[in-house]
Amino acid sequence: MAEVRSRRKKHAYSVSQVPSVDDVHLAQADTSEGFFARGREFESVYVNHRYTSQEREELSKFDSLDYLPSHSFAYKNWIKRQPSRLDWDRWVMMGLIGFTVGFLGFLLHQIIEIISEYKWEKAEEFIKDGDIAVAYIWVLGISLLLVIVGSVLVVYFRPSAGGSGMPELIGFLNGTVVRHIFNVKTFVVKFLSCACAVASGLPVGPEGPMIHMGGLIGAGLSQFRSGTLGFALPFFQRFRNSEDRRNFIQAGAGAGVASAFGAPVGGLLFAMEEVSSFWNMKLTWQTFFCCMIATFTTDLFNSAFTSFQYKGSFGLFRAEKYILFQVRNEIPVNILAFIPTVVLGVLGGLLGGLFTFCNLKIVRGRRAILAKLSSDWKRKVVRVSELCLIITLTVTASVFLPAAFSCSPFTCYSSQNDIVSSPECLSPENHTIHTENDVSLYTCPPGVITRFSNNSVTTNKTFNQVATLMFVTGEEAIHHLFSRETHNEFSYGPLFAVLCIYFFLACWTAGSAISSGLVVPMVLIGALYGRIIGLSMVSMFGVMDKSVNEYWAWMDPGAFALIGAASFFGGVSRLTMSLTVIMMEMTNDVQFLLPIMVSIMVAKWVGDFVTHPLYHALLELKCIPFLDSEPVIVHEGNKPVNLELHMARDVMAAPPSVISTRESVANLAHLLLDTPHGGFPVVHSSREGQEKTFYGMITRIELSVILFHPDLFETEENPTPEDPEVTLLDYQQTTIHKLYNTDEIEDLLTKFCDDPVYDQQFVNLQPYVNQSALSVRDNFSLHRTYIIFRTLGLRHLTVVDETNKVVGIITRKDLMGFRLEESLGRVLQEVTCATNVPMEMAENWM
Repeated sequence: MAEVRSRRKKHAYSVSQVPSVDDVHLAQADTSEGFFARGREFESVYVNHRYTSQEREELSKFDSLDYLPSHSFAYKNWIKRQPSRLDWDRWVMMGLIGFTVGFLGFLLHQIIEIISEYKWEKAEEFIKDGDIAVAYIWVLGISLLLVIVGSVLVVYFRPSAGGSGMPELIGFLNGTVVRHIFNVKTFVVKFLSCACAVASGLPVGPEGPMIHMGGLIGAGLSQFRSGTLGFALPFFQRFRNSEDRRNFIQAGAGAGVASAFGAPVGGLLFAMEEVSSFWNMKLTWQTFFCCMIATFTTDLFNSAFTSFQYKGSFGLFRAEKYILFQVRNEIPVNILAFIPTVVLGVLGGLLGGLFTFCNLKIVRGRRAILAKLSSDWKRKVVRVSELCLIITLTVTASVFLPAAFSCSPFTCYSSQNDIVSSPECLSPENHTIHTENDVSLYTCPPGVITRFSNNSVTTNKTFNQVATLMFVTGEEAIHHLFSRETHNEFSYGPLFAVLCIYFFLACWTAGSAISSGLVVPMVLIGALYGRIIGLSMVSMFGVMDKSVNEYWAWMDPGAFALIGAASFFGGVSRLTMSLTVIMMEMTNDVQFLLPIMVSIMVAKWVGDFVTHPLYHALLELKCIPFLDSEPVIVHEGNKPVNLELHMARDVMAAPPSVISTRESVANLAHLLLDTPHGGFPVVHSSREGQEKTFYGMITRIELSVILFHPDLFETEENPTPEDPEVTLLDYQQTTIHKLYNTDEIEDLLTKFCDDPVYDQQFVNLQPYVNQSALSVRDNFSLHRTYIIFRTLGLRHLTVVDETNKVVGIITRKDLMGFRLEESLGRVLQEVTCATNVPMEMAENWM
C-alpha cells in the first residue's frame, strides 16, 4: 500500500491538471549557465534552446491537447443529437465575440483616458503654479496607488493574469495546456490590472492584454458555460468541443488586435501569423468578420464618447478617433530614402535583440532573487515592491528629468531656407515647417501670441522637449514623434535621454507582476531612434520643405520615426505581414508602405541572428512546449540535418504502454498510477488468437472518467452488448479539461489496485476510443511526420510496423528542436560506429 501511494503522489499531476511553472525551482538552473551561454538567451533562431535538467522536468509537466475532438462512438452519438445548421450560428457566435471584444476595448481605453487625463492635467496645474514638489507627490501618489492595486490583484489573486499573456496564448493554440489562462477570474483581474498599469504611467500598453482578453472572451462566450461560476446554459452546445473552442479563441485574439489598433485586417493576419497553428480558408473569413465587428464596435462607441461623456456625434467616424497614430501630412517617398531605411532596419534588429536579451536576463535575475526568499509571503511582497520601485523611478524621471533641459523656442521655416525662432516665428497657418501647438510647456514661460491685420501670427512661446515626451501618456508621446513637418521640434539630447531611460524601464517592466503589454513601448522606442536618424539627415542636408523642393521632402524626422517604430517592433516580435498592415492601419500612411516593409524585413533578418523572437523566447523561459512551423536541426553545432533522411522510429518512444479494447479495471488503475502518460494506444484483434493491432487512442482523463463510473464495469459472466455504438457515458462527460476531485480519484485507483475483485471486472473501452487517431509506419519520413503532427494539431502519433502492430509513440516533446537534435545525434553516432565512417559522412548513410 505504501509503495502504491508513493507512486500515486509522484504522478498525481498527470491525473488532475498541469501545474504552473515553478520559478523557484528553475532559478537553480539559471545560475549554472554562463551569461552568454549558447542555446540560452543569446541564441539565433538557427540554434535550438538548450534546456537544463530542471527545465526539462518542468517541461515534462505540461500536457498537450488535440485540435480535433476524439472521433469515438460517444462523440458520433453526441453529434447526432445536435441540431443541424448551415453554420449560421457559427457566424452569429463570431459576431458576438467581435462585439464583446470591441466593447471591452472601448471600456478599457475610456477608463485609462479618464485616469490619465485627470492625473496629468492636475500635475500641469501644480507645475504652472511653480509647485514641482507638489506635482511630484501628486503624480507619485496616484501612480503608486494604481500600481499597488494592479499588482496585488495579480500576485495575490490570479498570477496567470500577469504580463501580456501572449506566450501562454500562443502555447495553448500551438497545442499545450496552460493552466488558468482562460478562467473568468483571470479575465476580471486582467482587465482591472491592465487599466491600473497603463493609467499609472508605467512604460506599458494595453494591446497585449487586449489580445489575451480577446482569447478569453472567445473561450468563454462560445461555450456558454463556466466551471468557476458553476453554470452551463443550453445554448450553442455543439461548440463544446476542442476544435470549435480553439477556433473561437483564435478569432477572439485577432479581434483583440483589431480593437486595440483599429486594424481589422491586421488582426486577421496576426492571428494567422503569430498565434495559430491550424488554419483554413473558412476560418479566415469568419475571423475577418469577427475582427471587423470588433473594430466597428470600438470605433462606434469612441465616436460618441470621450472619457465616458457623450459628445453627441454617435456614428460619426472621425479619423483622429479611429486611427490610433494618424499621420496627417503625407510626403512622397524617394528611392534614396531606402538607404537610411536599411540602417533603421539593422538598428531595429540589433536593439530588438538587445531588448529581448536584457528582458530575459532580468526575468531570470528576478527569479533567482525570489528563490532566495524563504517564504511565499515574502516573495509576494517583493513582487509588489518591485513594481512600486519601477513606478517611482518612472515618475521621478517624468517630473524631474525635464528640469535638466532648457526651454526651447517655437521654430518654423522661412522661404530663405532658414530656421526662424520666436518672436518672429509664425504659426503653422503660415509656415509648413513648424512646432506643434500642443507641446508641453512644463516650467517654461507661456509667452504671448500676437495676431496682425494681415492674419499673420507671431509668438514668443517656449516649451520643454523632454516634458513633451515624458510628461504625457505613451500614446501622446508617439503622436509627437510621428508628427510631420516638425523637423526641429526635438533635438539630439532630449531624444537620447528619453530613449535610454525608456528602454531600460520598459525592459525592466516587461514580465513583472502586473498585466501589461509591450506594443506602446516598442513603438515609442523605435520612434525615438528613428527620429534621431531623421534629425541627423536634417543636420547633414538641411530642412527640406516639400512646398519648396518636393524631391527631398522625404527627409522628415517624423517619417523616419514611423519607420523606426516598425523596425523595432519587428526586431522584437519578428512579425512581418501582420505588422506591416497594422502599421498602415494605425497610421493611415500608405505612402511609406514600402520603406516600412523593408525596415521590418531587415530587422527580422538581423534580429534572427541575435536572439529568438521575444514571445517564443518567453515560451522557452516558461518551459511551455512549442513546435515551430519548421524545425532547424543541426548536428555537432553547425551541420544541418535533413529530416527527410530520417524516419519516425528514430525519435519515437518505445516500447509504448498499450491497452486492449476490453481491459480489467485493476490493469487500468495500475497503468494510471504507474505512468505519467497523457494517452495510450488501444489494440484489438478481430479473431481469437490473432495478434492485436492498432485500433485507436484513448486519453488519460477519459480513462479516469470511465473508472469513476462503476456502472460501466462488467464481468466475464455478464458482458455488455457487443454493439460499440451503445455508450453508457455521454461524450460531454469525457471532455473535461481536468479532474477536480484529485484525492478522490487517487484513492479510488488505489482501491482498484489493492482489491482482487477488480482483477475480474472489465471495462469495454471500444465506444470511447478515438478511432480516427493517426498512425504512421516506423519508416515514415521524419520531416513529413513533423508536418502532419503540427499541422493537424496532434497530441499523440502512434508508430506501427508493416503488420500494424504498435511499436512506438511520438508526442509533442519528442518533436521539439532540442529533443530532435539529441535523438538524431544518437542515431548518427550509431551509424558512425556501425559503419566505421567519419561523422561528416554519417548522414549520407541515413
